Amino acid sequence: MRQTIIAGNWKMNGTRASAEALLGELIPLIANASAKVIVCPTSTALETVGDIIADTNIALGGQDLFWKAKGAYTGQISAGMLLDLGCEYVIVGHSECRGRFGVPEPDFTPTILAYFGDSDTTVNLKLRAALANNLIPILCVGETLQERQAGNTDSVVAAQTKAGLAEVSAEDAVEVIFAYEPVWAIGTGEVCASDEADRVCGVVRSAVAELYGSEVAEAVHIQYGGSVKPDNAIELLAKPNIDGALVGGASLKAQDFAAIVNAAP
Repeated sequence: MRQTIIAGNWKMNGTRASAEALLGELIPLIANASAKVIVCPTSTALETVGDIIADTNIALGGQDLFWKAKGAYTGQISAGMLLDLGCEYVIVGHSECRGRFGVPEPDFTPTILAYFGDSDTTVNLKLRAALANNLIPILCVGETLQERQAGNTDSVVAAQTKAGLAEVSAEDAVEVIFAYEPVWAIGTGEVCASDEADRVCGVVRSAVAELYGSEVAEAVHIQYGGSVKPDNAIELLAKPNIDGALVGGASLKAQDFAAIVNAAP
């Protein structure tokens, strides 16, 4: 039976002081959680958060990484740097990072355009760099509203899943955590209906099965992400193909995040 994994993606929010306050409230609320809990703070708070959660049931993750070990890559963070700060996990391919290069349009939202230009190729490079350095990647996949309306949800999600796993062995693939995050539901308040979220998580599982067989597909963890809140967590986490949640805004509120963590079956 797959353990539920709940990860909080703090995005570009919080200082070291606010992280300390948040965790001070959160830690006792989830002390007896059955789920695996991960927090992914901004990089400037990683060391502080790592120190605070060192003797708790919370693991540390990064929000992104670059695939090179070092070099002239201004502003980037490597797998080795994340390990040095105590990270065990790292998010790759989030929809806010996927997209085209260039200056965002005036009406930018994550549902229209991503800032940082990640492609399937660069997401795969990041995932492989994580695995090579014993970091567990959380691979995000998901369709835009336009792709869903065109009936392309399944093909987009399957293609992103397979592209992310290019040149990855079955032994490594079983360690990857997948997160189905429909782009139109991230930060919008919209949530994918639980039956549909479960169905598309099944699409991810089927894509893994096509590459590696049913044993690996049944072993991998697949999260749902996209406006997960306490009032929808129980229903989502009860679904057979949903093994957890990648939580955005609600992870910045201790009571809300704890309620989601404690909703795990």
